[in-house]
Amino acid sequence: QVQLVESGGGLVQPGGSLRLSCAASGIRYSRNAMGWYRQAPGMQRELVASCTSGGATTYGDSVKGRFTISRDSRDYAKNMAYLQMDSLNPEDTAVYYCFFKSGSYSAVNPDYWGQGTQVSVSS
Repeated sequence: QVQLVESGGGLVQPGGSLRLSCAASGIRYSRNAMGWYRQAPGMQRELVASCTSGGATTYGDSVKGRFTISRDSRDYAKNMAYLQMDSLNPEDTAVYYCFFKSGSYSAVNPDYWGQGTQVSVSS
């Protein structure tokens, strides 16, 4: 059972930056993916960024060039992922959910979710 604990988020002005962190423990399979989805009110959950255990990254179209995902996988059973969010705009306001996918590099249908953290961009 993988457990995810998120931190970061909050309120920031347009053009500002935030960093999210996600700690994953209980990892059993070396082949996996980790990252974030987000969900704004009345909207479907969408992929923000994903990083595989092999180091490959994927970004949603709306965040490319502004967000950067990184991952520390040195500890096999415990991994950290970070999402650096720059040039934030009000459309980035959402609850951000860390995810983990076991046994696959795909970000589709994750197996585990974090508790979610609110990111609000407003002047």
